[in-house]
Amino acid sequence: MDEPHLTVSGAARRLGIAPATLRTWDRRYGIGPSGHARGRHRRYSAADMARLELMQRALMQGAAPAEAARYARTSVSAVRPGSALAPPATAEDAMATPDRADRPGALGAVVPPPPVLLGRGGGGASLRMPGAGPRARGLGRAALAMDSTAINRLVEDSIATDGLVAMWDEVARPVLAAIGDRWATTGRGVEVEHLLSQCLVAVFGTRTSASSAPADPVPPPARPVLLAAMPTELHVVPLAVLAALLAERGVGCRSLGAALPADAIAAAVRRTAPAAVVLWSQLPSTADPTVVAGLPVTRPRYRTFVAGPGWDGAALPPGVGVLRSLVDASERIGAAVLR
Repeated sequence: MDEPHLTVSGAARRLGIAPATLRTWDRRYGIGPSGHARGRHRRYSAADMARLELMQRALMQGAAPAEAARYARTSVSAVRPGSALAPPATAEDAMATPDRADRPGALGAVVPPPPVLLGRGGGGASLRMPGAGPRARGLGRAALAMDSTAINRLVEDSIATDGLVAMWDEVARPVLAAIGDRWATTGRGVEVEHLLSQCLVAVFGTRTSASSAPADPVPPPARPVLLAAMPTELHVVPLAVLAALLAERGVGCRSLGAALPADAIAAAVRRTAPAAVVLWSQLPSTADPTVVAGLPVTRPRYRTFVAGPGWDGAALPPGVGVLRSLVDASERIGAAVLR
């Protein structure tokens, strides 16, 4: 029986990319269907799909397109028929099972590891990230391409490999900082920052929900931790990371989001009787010690913490803790709640 071949649209669906991207890879970098004759429809074989998968994975790990194409062309011989990279028995099977974990482009697909040379170079597209690793450069490229699917896949892959703290410090933060620098310099890119932030919050939110699922039997409910941004603070991605990290320790959180008015923060404290309150400030202009001083006194009492670079040098009320890092925050809040 003849080997099944996929159309351009079928191959694009399996990889989770646009058909136009496949045509560009073919035209610019020679990563296209083998044996394609002019005037005939493109059809992708198992070996063709293996090349596409290798190029996609290399791009996501920080390689430039031309470099990724060279890697794909020279490495495809390592993929054997019947591996996770080979297409299913028919093109219809490929379309009927788009979410299989072993399809090309899926997280955890079995591919040869990219060569060390993929770690060379700086930046990634127009983002300046001196010293950033391959994962950060790959995330930067995905963000600039506004590719939420690739962003989510890279973030999940990094968390699974390196953990939440390393993913945040070594992958996400450098990209967010570079996008911020680009916006400050050129006035462009705020849409990129918004998309990346939303993707990060969604990934961390999913992990928070999964980690906080009740065990069997259900333990007595613990007092929660309230996480809130200051009244004029719009950046809340670090709070989502902190919520996920606390959830891994079994600490329940109530995340109140961005730009919460001071009276709403106070009302939330009265309603929930929290074990701790964390107020986030990214910029000095949003760090207002009077909001901290105005928090209500409750019984039982709670610990108050501030976090974020905006609080550096701020005159805080007595007894307010300053969280300097994710690890510091996780340990100190965990100690306050789980004692």
